[in-house]
Amino acid sequence: MSATDQAEAPRLTGAPLMIAALLLGLANFMVVLDTTIANVSVPHIAGALAVSPSQGTWVITSYSVAEAITVPLTGWLAQRFGPVKVFAAGMAGFGVFSMLCGLAPSFELLVAFRVAQGLCGGPIMPMSQTLLLHIFPKDKGPQALGIWSMTTVVAPIAGPILGGMISDNMHWSWIFFINIPVAAFVGFFGYRMLISQEMATRRLPVDYVGLGLLVVWVGSLQIMLDKGKELDWFSSPTIMMLAIVAAIGFCAFLIWELTSENPIVNLRIFRHRGFVVGVTTLSLTFGAFFATVVLLPLWLQTSMGYTATWAGYAGCLNGVLAVIMSPIVAQLVGKIDIRGLVSFGVFWMAGVALWRTTFTTDATFWNIALPQFVLGFAMPFFFIPTTALSLSSVLPEETAAASGLQNFLRTTGAAFATSIMTTAWENTATTKRSLMAGALPHPEQTLDTLTSRGFTLDQATRQLDGLVQTQAVMLSTNQMFLAAAGVFALAASIIWIAPRPKRMAGPGGGH
Repeated sequence: MSATDQAEAPRLTGAPLMIAALLLGLANFMVVLDTTIANVSVPHIAGALAVSPSQGTWVITSYSVAEAITVPLTGWLAQRFGPVKVFAAGMAGFGVFSMLCGLAPSFELLVAFRVAQGLCGGPIMPMSQTLLLHIFPKDKGPQALGIWSMTTVVAPIAGPILGGMISDNMHWSWIFFINIPVAAFVGFFGYRMLISQEMATRRLPVDYVGLGLLVVWVGSLQIMLDKGKELDWFSSPTIMMLAIVAAIGFCAFLIWELTSENPIVNLRIFRHRGFVVGVTTLSLTFGAFFATVVLLPLWLQTSMGYTATWAGYAGCLNGVLAVIMSPIVAQLVGKIDIRGLVSFGVFWMAGVALWRTTFTTDATFWNIALPQFVLGFAMPFFFIPTTALSLSSVLPEETAAASGLQNFLRTTGAAFATSIMTTAWENTATTKRSLMAGALPHPEQTLDTLTSRGFTLDQATRQLDGLVQTQAVMLSTNQMFLAAAGVFALAASIIWIAPRPKRMAGPGGGH
C-alpha cells in the first residue's frame, strides 16, 4: 500500500474502532495465554505420548524458543510486508498449527508443530501493540496501551488455571483446539477491518547473516534457561556449551547488526535514553512479577497441599483490580508525570512483596489470595506507563521495531528471573533444611512423643523430616519474596533516569 493510499484511507472511529481494539486485544491474550497454558498439562501430555516428564517440558521450551526468535524480527517484517498482513498471516498460521498440535500422533511431531506455532505467534504480540497505536488517535494512545497491557498481564495468570481445568476434565489436546475458533475469528475479521489502515511498506533485503546469528544466540540462551535447572546449571557440559554459544553468538550479532546497512533487527533504537530506561524498568519489574507468578503455585502445590486448580485460584485474583484500573491509569497517562505513575505502581508492588514475606505454613487461602488481589491495583501503573514511555521515546517510524525489542526484552527478562528464582528457591530451601535439622532442640524427645501417640519410629522420623522440610521451604519462599521486593524497589527508582516524554505513544509506522 502506498503512502498516498494510506493517507486517503478513512480512520476507524466509534464502534468499528472499539471492535478492532477488542480483536487485537483478544489476539494478544491468546498468544500470551499459550506461553503458560501447557505448563500444568506436561504430565498429561508426557503420559499420553509415552515420554518422560523431563522430555515433556520441550512442549513449553520449543514454543518459547521459536517465539523468542521471531519477536525481535517484528520491525523488519512490518516494513517489508505491512503489519496488518503480518498480523493476519500470524493468526492464520497460529490457528493451523494449534490444530496440528492437538492432532499430533507422536511427541516429535508435537514439538515440531509447537515450534511452528511459536514462529507464527511471536509477531502477533508486538504487531497487535503496533496496530492498536496506529488505529487510535494520538491523544488516545495510552488507552490503546491500556487494552493491550491488560491482556498481557492477565493472560499468564489465566493460562495455568485454564490448562489445569482442561487437563483434569478433558483431553490435553483441547489446550490447543481452543485456539482454533479464536484465531479464525480474529484473523478473518481483523484483516477485513484493518486492511484499509495498512501502513506503507518498502522492499528490504534479507539480512541472512543477522537472522542466522539471531537464531543461534537466542535459541541457545532460551534452551539454557529452560533446561538449566533440570541439568544442574553450569555443572553440566551441555549448559556450559549453550552458554558459550549464546555469548559468542550475541557478540557477533551485535557487531554485525550495528554495522549492517539493512539489519534484521534495528539496534540503533537503543540510542534513545527514554526507550532504554523504559524497557529496563519494564524488564526488571515484569521479570520479578512473573517469577513470583511461577513461584507461588509451585510453593502451594509442593508444600501446602494445594491442587493445581486451587493454586491457580489463589493466584488469579490480581486480575480483578488490574482489569478495573487499566482504563483509569490510561486516562492518567499524559496528565501526570509518567515516571511518577511508574514509580508509585512499582513501589506498591514492592510493598505487596514485603507483605508476602510474612507468610507462614498456617496461612489460609485468603491469607494468600488477599495480597494477590491488592497487587492487581498496581499492575497497570507499571505496565501501561512504561510501555508508553519507551514507545514514545522513539521516532514514529521506529514504533514497530521498538515494540518487537520491548516484547523480546520483557519475555527474556521473565525467563531469566524465573530460572534464577526457582533455582535459588530450591538451593535456599536445602540450606535452611540443613541448618534447621542441626539446630532442632531435643529431636529424640519429639520422636518419643510421636511414637507414644501410635506412630512407628519410621513414621515419626518421616513426620519430623516433613515438618522441617515444610518450614525450610517456607523460609526460602519468604526470602524469594524479599528479593523480589528489592528488584521492584530498584526498578521504581531507576525510572527517574528517563527524560520526561514530550509526546505520548501514538500512531506509528506510516505516520
